[in-house]
Amino acid sequence: MYSNIRYFVICFFVSFWTYSQEGIPVYSDYLSDNYYLLHPSMAGASNCAKLRLTARKQWFDQQDAPSLQTASFNGRLGEKAGGGIILFNDRNGYHSQKGVKLTYAYHLMFSRDEIDLNQLSFGISGGLIQSNLDETSFLQSGDFDPTVSGTIVQKDSYFNVDFGMSYNYLDFYVHGTIKNAIETRREIYSGYESDNLRKFILSTGYIFGDKNRILWEPSVLFQYTSQTTEKAVDLNMKAYKSMDFGTLWGGLSYRTSFDGAEFNTGNGTSKQRYQSISPIVGVNYKNFMFAYTYSHLGGDVKFGTGGFHQITLGLNLFCKREKYECNCPAIN
Repeated sequence: MYSNIRYFVICFFVSFWTYSQEGIPVYSDYLSDNYYLLHPSMAGASNCAKLRLTARKQWFDQQDAPSLQTASFNGRLGEKAGGGIILFNDRNGYHSQKGVKLTYAYHLMFSRDEIDLNQLSFGISGGLIQSNLDETSFLQSGDFDPTVSGTIVQKDSYFNVDFGMSYNYLDFYVHGTIKNAIETRREIYSGYESDNLRKFILSTGYIFGDKNRILWEPSVLFQYTSQTTEKAVDLNMKAYKSMDFGTLWGGLSYRTSFDGAEFNTGNGTSKQRYQSISPIVGVNYKNFMFAYTYSHLGGDVKFGTGGFHQITLGLNLFCKREKYECNCPAIN
């Protein structure tokens, strides 16, 4: 009995991250100088074009654990426009998805010169995503379920769009995005999933300190899933230290949900919310960037003892000679 409830709780946590694989899951990879993964308005917003590769693996001690790989590139298209592309492969047990997103962004500069940052950005991404449901191992020999074939991998493709807006002013920034804005039903999840996969994301932060010593960047990210009314918040703190060879940086992210699931403790009923803490370390060397993130799941009920590991590799290209006069690592 307890094992069944334990399984239910973990399914709740996994569904919180992915909501039936509704696109690229919202992990902490945006903290690896990769805000474009979340916000289409950040395509081409930076001083440089950015190539980013990420690989994430959860619960190494569990079979068919969630994993995600992304490849993204974004940069300027002329003086005011930006563009980008994202390729991703996401797997979570029997469910998997592959997709591509293309982005167009428009940037309005309110500065009187090219070194003061005061930029309002708008972006839209169109994505084509293929979802797969592997039923080949659902049924044991002799079992029968009219809703499960037990011999095929179901596939379904769908199109959706994301809308976003960003405002970068000197050391301050704020981003807002609506993901999966179009109501779309995937036939392989018919009867289990609503047409509404919409998610709202809002993030903001501020950088302060002495750039010759240490820069500090507190930030907050809030996400809300429309259909299930799930809510979660990330509380983040990053620090940057300039070195002779480049920049060393690191940070800590704490995520908690506002929703929870009940489970039987043996002596009664308790409730647990999703909670995780993610330390991150990185280094910028010339135009190269490397980051490692580890996420640890909190709470009494856990699926496995292992954590979530992520590696990010980055390359900045076609950088402008003159940087903005601000403490703004995501832009400079």
